[in-house]
Amino acid sequence: MTNNKKRTIVLDTETTGMNNFKKPFINHRIIEIGAVEIINRRFTGNNFHVYIQPNRSIDSEAFKIHGISNNFLLDKPLFKNIAKKFFKYIQNSQLVIHNASFDIGFINQEFSLLKNQVIDISKFCYIIDTLKIARKLFPGKKNTLDALCNRYKIKNSHRVLHGALLDSFLLGKLYLLMTSGQESMSFYNDIENIKNFESCGKLIINKKKSLKILKANSEELKLHTKYINYIKARK
Repeated sequence: MTNNKKRTIVLDTETTGMNNFKKPFINHRIIEIGAVEIINRRFTGNNFHVYIQPNRSIDSEAFKIHGISNNFLLDKPLFKNIAKKFFKYIQNSQLVIHNASFDIGFINQEFSLLKNQVIDISKFCYIIDTLKIARKLFPGKKNTLDALCNRYKIKNSHRVLHGALLDSFLLGKLYLLMTSGQESMSFYNDIENIKNFESCGKLIINKKKSLKILKANSEELKLHTKYINYIKARK
């Protein structure tokens, strides 16, 4: 059972590519880490985001997914330069990841390369795999991040390419929904680009509570009709 008061870090990475499904991290490196903090089931705004120089080229197929180029990473720090800060950020947390074995494999490899010994980050964090949760909730259905966002009606039209910080924020919303029936299932946020995501963590997801019934006035009804027409036009 999840302890709601425990510090939760929702994390995602982007990489130079992948070797195979069993050991995708072999011969590849992390190039981006994005993470958002949740305490008491609320986004705190204490996020972690960094691009990393991998000292190897990015596979063309990986570039199509995240759009991060070799040239963009030339002046970015090496993993060893951010390792201590990153470890301190995630240590003793519930680490929520979608398809956790992929990201954990890469993270373990990065730390192992620094120490010249095998490192298992799961000894310092409690790993929660949202893909496993989703498969239990929706057996036999597609459970990618995009599919889950559509299922829970989380707006993600701004997600043209994968990005670690954006994906962590979306996954954080999904995690709250998949592990509790108390949060609202509508998150129509006006997020337009990656520059906004640092402030995204400050958004509050309100729990249901008893409210007075207020009838809409004429102006509100006009706005509602305008919004419905907008939604129909997008279908």
